[in-house]
Amino acid sequence: MSTARTTTIRMIVMLLVVAIIFGLVFGYGAIRSHFIAKFLAGFGNQTQTVATITAETTAWQPTLNSVGSVTAVNGAELSAEVAGIVDKIDFKSGTDVKAGTLLLTLRPNNDPAVLAQLKATAALDETNYARDQKQFHADAIAQSQVDTDRANLAQAQAAVAAQQALMDEKQVKAPFSGRLGIRQVNVGQYLAVGTQIVSLQQLNPLYVDFYLPQQALAQLAVGQNVTVNVDAFPGKTFPAKVASIGAEVDSATRSIQVRATLDNPDLLLRPGMFATLDLDVGTPQQLVTLPATAISYNPYGDTVFLVEKTKDKDGKTGLTAHQVFVTTGQTRGDQVSVLTGVAVGDTVVTAGQLKLRNGTPVAINNTIQPPNSPNPNPPNE
Repeated sequence: MSTARTTTIRMIVMLLVVAIIFGLVFGYGAIRSHFIAKFLAGFGNQTQTVATITAETTAWQPTLNSVGSVTAVNGAELSAEVAGIVDKIDFKSGTDVKAGTLLLTLRPNNDPAVLAQLKATAALDETNYARDQKQFHADAIAQSQVDTDRANLAQAQAAVAAQQALMDEKQVKAPFSGRLGIRQVNVGQYLAVGTQIVSLQQLNPLYVDFYLPQQALAQLAVGQNVTVNVDAFPGKTFPAKVASIGAEVDSATRSIQVRATLDNPDLLLRPGMFATLDLDVGTPQQLVTLPATAISYNPYGDTVFLVEKTKDKDGKTGLTAHQVFVTTGQTRGDQVSVLTGVAVGDTVVTAGQLKLRNGTPVAINNTIQPPNSPNPNPPNE
């Protein structure tokens, strides 16, 4: 009887200990959850400092963007039409020349002597033909003799012209006005046919060739304005106009070639430069524009935070953040066009969004604003 009573007492004590342990564990968890929730609630209600901007509309020109290359209206790698040894060079690298300027002469060898011989033969044939005409009118010779001497004169004159053409081919002249590149040959050097002598490029005006997808074809027209940028002159734009549109779409890339004419009065640009282009299409539109920093890009949609005046449970007026979805359009510089979601006059958060959620109290400090320029310049430019 005593043993059974002792066992019962032990069981009761063990159950009480287990109950106390469970009570302590669950009680600690409940207390911890209470304090964590209280802490997070207090943290979420803390006032966050943000920068804002008032949404307004600006004139927005719809554009098509592309990249291309600057090319010369007239450009050529000059070479001689015949082989020979360089006898004289009449130009300096990097200079401007006019059309027809003599640039290089190949060694003439015996060409002048051959030309003189052929001219003498042609002169003799001309004298014989003139004598034949007089004798023919006096019935002293037959018509066949006159015809033979006329043919001999024509052959002699043709030989003179051929020799003169050969001598002219040994002189390389500028086919158009432009700027010469770096000389590639030297006096005394043997030149095979087609050997490059120097590059000649017309620098004003220039072409800019670029490609656009076939979907843009309906928006293209000759005369449209193009803004050209090159990384050699950051922050500087060069105006151009569409001069021609390709006649076919490339079947491999499904793109069409477009060529714009670019004035280059200061001769800053050079053929071969890489360029980025903005082609104006349609008429300018009035769109809400925001700094790019105001947009939060997410897989489920782009959002911005608006600042609104609200009253708390005590009736006090304050500012709170409210997240809304937006539809964005094109970008230009530091700006993004907003098609839906933001109205003119809305106060939009531009910095500090990471600290916000719906209903977060905010304080506005616009001492420092993020960049908001349609045509930003790199630092120190």
